[in-house]
Amino acid sequence: MSGDAGAIDQAALAPYLEAHIPDFTGLFAIEKFKSGQSNPTYLLTAASGRYVLRAKPPGQLLKSAHQVDREFRVMQALAGTAVPVPRMLHLSGDGTPIGRMFYVMEYLDGRIFWDPSLPDASGNEERAAIYDAMNATLAALHDVDVDALGLSDFGRPGSYFERQLSRWTSQYRASETETIADMDRLIAWLETHMPADDGRVSLVHGDYRLDNMMFAPDAPKVIALLDWELSTLGHPFADLAYQCMQWRLPHASGFRGLGGVDRAAAGLPSEEAYVTVYCRRRGIEAIDNWTFFLAFAFFRLAAICQGVYRRALDGNASNPEKAKTYGQAVELIAMLAAELLDRKN
Repeated sequence: MSGDAGAIDQAALAPYLEAHIPDFTGLFAIEKFKSGQSNPTYLLTAASGRYVLRAKPPGQLLKSAHQVDREFRVMQALAGTAVPVPRMLHLSGDGTPIGRMFYVMEYLDGRIFWDPSLPDASGNEERAAIYDAMNATLAALHDVDVDALGLSDFGRPGSYFERQLSRWTSQYRASETETIADMDRLIAWLETHMPADDGRVSLVHGDYRLDNMMFAPDAPKVIALLDWELSTLGHPFADLAYQCMQWRLPHASGFRGLGGVDRAAAGLPSEEAYVTVYCRRRGIEAIDNWTFFLAFAFFRLAAICQGVYRRALDGNASNPEKAKTYGQAVELIAMLAAELLDRKN
């Protein structure tokens, strides 16, 4: 077992998996994926093939965070729909050979694009096709019939942004390490500019971005949408704004945004064009209150980063060295949100 694989006892895990996963046999290697900050993820190599194990992190956790059972449930429900997901193989309880809840899913061979400017794509035509496939997958996700999939209780419908603002404000305060004036201003602005609930409810991913999906090795086709920890029933524009917010972050940073990138020269759609195509796919004429949705996305990302930073300080981060840089990122995100509000005013 790799030294990065944490406290996983391979000798104890092997017979457990053989007893709970059909045809699983001969576990001989566990390797921790370097990417990811929330739930540590491992590649399992066995005589019967390759698998992926995703677990809760060790240590004391924030309430309602790291619910790998929710990830398992939503991906299992989406099997066979227009939203591509890996096949779910097993969900454990809390008492496991590794001391934490985990699930196992199939391993897929594909491409993950870590840089949204897509320097590894074959050219502008493929870049445009990749973004269109990502757009189509998002629209398909928001068109899913949650009642038919048995997910009607996967979240509380209505007042999504009001509830999310309360939740993430509480989590931000619980992990706050210093006062950031722009964050305090952003929270106050969101509270006073909360739009009326328009009744839109859909399954939302919660962390919809390019590097949370896998594409076919030889085509601009999405074969898996991954990392569903933050999924719930909510407002579809939260996903759309979160993705567009990611692209506003600076490209020359750990966030790998599209800020400063010449989209037209790279064959990438503008934000306006991307939103327009999404709306056309879903039969929506226009989106009001776009500034609010973007500002909320900035706030939520900052709150998430603050939680990662706090876990690093507490010694519970999945990737400790990288996590420590997230403290500085919170200030950057809050500053960009403040600039967005200033332009609005």
